[in-house]
Amino acid sequence: MKRVIVLTGLCVLLAGCVRDGKVSVTSEQLIGHRFVLENVNGKAIAPGENPPELRFGEKLAISGSMCNRFSGQGKLSSGELTAKALVMTRMACADPQRNELDSVIGTVLKDGAQVDLTDSQLTLTTADKTLIYKLADAG
Repeated sequence: MKRVIVLTGLCVLLAGCVRDGKVSVTSEQLIGHRFVLENVNGKAIAPGENPPELRFGEKLAISGSMCNRFSGQGKLSSGELTAKALVMTRMACADPQRNELDSVIGTVLKDGAQVDLTDSQLTLTTADKTLIYKLADAG
C-alpha cells in the first residue's frame, strides 16, 4: 500500500512539470538570443536586408523589428509569452507584408502566445497565428 501511495505521489509531482506532454519554455532558454522570422501561418517571410527579428534581453526584455522597431517587457507564464506594454515606432514600409507584420507581432505579444523552443526553432502560437523563428546570432 505504501508503494502505491509513493508511486501516485511521484506521478502527480512529475505531471506538474509537464504540460500537454511538453516541458514549458523558461526565460533562461530565451534570454540572450536573437531569432529571425521565417514563416507566418505557413507563408514564408523574405529576410531582406534587415530580416524581421525578435530578441530576448535581460529579465526577458523583448525587442525586435518587423517594419518598425518594437520593445517591451516580456512575461512568461505556463509556456505563454506576453508583452502587454509593447512600444513601437510608427513608420510606413514600402513592403506591405512588413506593414502587416507590425500588427501581427503587436497582437500576438499583447494577447499572449504559447511558446515552443526546439533545437534552433522558436514557435509562437495563438488561436489564429503561428510565427516560426530560426535562432540567429546572440542578441
